[in-house]
Amino acid sequence: MSQLENVILTKKANVYFDGKVTSRAVEKADGSKVTLGIMMPGEYEFGTAEKEIMEILAGELDVLLPQETEWKSVSAGEFFEVPADSKFQLKVHQLADYLCSYIS
Repeated sequence: MSQLENVILTKKANVYFDGKVTSRAVEKADGSKVTLGIMMPGEYEFGTAEKEIMEILAGELDVLLPQETEWKSVSAGEFFEVPADSKFQLKVHQLADYLCSYIS
């Protein structure tokens, strides 16, 4: 799906890592929440309370998921899942455009 319809967009950006990662919250018509964002090249660690599905819309990165010992490469058109109450690491190789869905 290339667009989201009937949504509520939070105008204020979430800004992380000195502006190298930004996102905006979107509430979909069914009440579920996603964020749309951009990550500049760099290395990052994130924590999540809810299960997340992160879809990479553009760019390339490597992800180290909880309980894993090997990095996984992810590029445009691919996604990965992060379990609730966990941390994961990213190595962003080129600007990454992403959609993160929160699963409660």
